[in-house]
Amino acid sequence: MKSPQVADLTPARIVEELDRYVIGQGEAKRAVAVALRNRWRRQQVEGDLREEIAPKNIIMIGPTGVGKTEIARRLAKLARAPFLKVEASKFTEVGYVGRDVDSIVRDLIEVSVKLVRDEEAAKVRPRAKESAEERLLDLLLPRGGQARSFADRPGEPAALPDATREKLRAMLRDGRLEDREVELEVSDDTNPLMSVLGAQPGVDESALSGLRDMLGQMGRRTKRQKMKVPEALRALTEQEVDKLIDHDHAIREAVTRAENGGIVFIDEIDKIATSRERQGADVSREGVQRDLLPIVEGSTVTTKYGPVRTDHVLFIAAGAFHTAKPSDLIPELQGRFPIRVELLPLTAGDFLRILTEPQNALTRQYAALLATDGVTIEWTEGALAELARIASEVNRKTHDIGARRLHTVLERLLDDLLYNAPEIGKQTIPVTAGYVTERLGALVADEDLARYIL
Repeated sequence: MKSPQVADLTPARIVEELDRYVIGQGEAKRAVAVALRNRWRRQQVEGDLREEIAPKNIIMIGPTGVGKTEIARRLAKLARAPFLKVEASKFTEVGYVGRDVDSIVRDLIEVSVKLVRDEEAAKVRPRAKESAEERLLDLLLPRGGQARSFADRPGEPAALPDATREKLRAMLRDGRLEDREVELEVSDDTNPLMSVLGAQPGVDESALSGLRDMLGQMGRRTKRQKMKVPEALRALTEQEVDKLIDHDHAIREAVTRAENGGIVFIDEIDKIATSRERQGADVSREGVQRDLLPIVEGSTVTTKYGPVRTDHVLFIAAGAFHTAKPSDLIPELQGRFPIRVELLPLTAGDFLRILTEPQNALTRQYAALLATDGVTIEWTEGALAELARIASEVNRKTHDIGARRLHTVLERLLDDLLYNAPEIGKQTIPVTAGYVTERLGALVADEDLARYIL
């Protein structure tokens, strides 16, 4: 299905698209749909007022596994926007050295640069592949070379270079040269200093990235390497793609997208909330909140691609808030998240819909995996209802991990089948309610065992 254009993404259309992957949670979907549409609306506003319209950041409140991350991730994919997920608790871990909140912006711009470069690469790849093919043919038979080619047959006069080249081209496209080897020049990204620094605990990856770029600007090293023809064609294609991309334009576009379309998902924000009943560690939690505040409010962060403003980046925070409340965040940070939505725990009915409705439903994923070994599984309605009931019951008896429980339940259910599928051969296996009960019934009944296995 073709992705809709941003202008066509009305709030109702956005919710409709999200419904294809996330079950329920209508309030949260409406909130993010309006937030995304407001971004498009802001771009249509003329004059200085456009700069004054700030994004309405969102806090999602709900237990794990109910769709908070998936909603944000699908929203970014729908808008073709740079998306970054970070965990707020990562900034408070004891012994975690060198990680500051500015790294959020540096990581976001890296995501944006990759997104834009991938799009630009897709545009030029057909031309790049043609150029790469010519370069590969030059390696197999240098232009103007009069030596007999391995494409010529013994006893026949040597073909003219152009004729031999076309013969080689045909053989290359037919896959008849896959065992041949050629030697080509590739970039050598290995650096002993970077390897040593990268192995040190606590070294910030963003700092390493900056040092790696600086060393690269001092002179990129190359090396000669032998490789098979298919691998060489891929390597040469990527080299040609790199030549055809306007990197300066791509970086400018990436910065613009990050600043005006970037989405940052801050998970576990409740872990840095400061409860009045607790002291000690709350000092560091409040410190992280105050560090986050300028980024969320809108500031300029220096990156290797230049300054990046965060004034119009959309921040979506999420947390279970079991032991803390959104009001436990410092008032300044609360004020930067004006929209709050609560996501509800999943019921057995929700689990049944999750197993059947989404395009990426787990039942379809497992069926596709087993089909590669020639095994066809058919899910009966009774089996799906029983799986939903079991997942809901185990969540109720142990810890509620939401839809993630379906992963453990299905993996346990199909464990033997996944193991034996290569030996079973082509056949159709119906998965019935009885099959589910036989495989999982005893585990569910034993609560202690279910805690460890399901």
